[in-house]
Amino acid sequence: MESTLGHKELEQWIRKVSEEFYQSVYGDQWLKQVFLVPQDHITSQQVDFVLAALGGPKRYSGRNPGDAHTHIFINEEMWNRREELLNQAFKTVNCPIEIQNQWLKIENAFKGAIVMKSPLDCLKRYQMDEIICVYNPDKKSA
Repeated sequence: MESTLGHKELEQWIRKVSEEFYQSVYGDQWLKQVFLVPQDHITSQQVDFVLAALGGPKRYSGRNPGDAHTHIFINEEMWNRREELLNQAFKTVNCPIEIQNQWLKIENAFKGAIVMKSPLDCLKRYQMDEIICVYNPDKKSA
């Protein structure tokens, strides 16, 4: 998915969106519970991953999203909340629609490997991993 923007301009947009997005994620009472790494680290990884996926320099060296999230119970509701915050970040920084559309295509390509129906679908990445399963604190239980 090659962008028509230059790599520097593309990276600037991706960085703006990622910084705004993760500011929201780490401020969200629900989503912040699954992000156990420093915010600047995950922001940097996101920038490198999306930049490479959109045709920029290939600096990302982490796991692919499906493998990186196997230990986190991410259901449809959590996915939708994350997508809502990403779309809000696009709007807040006035990100070009071209980047938004390409970015969301990438996100959706990994959705099937990330979204799970049950915490029992989770797998540890390492022997010492903990399965992360948190529910929406704003949702009233029956």
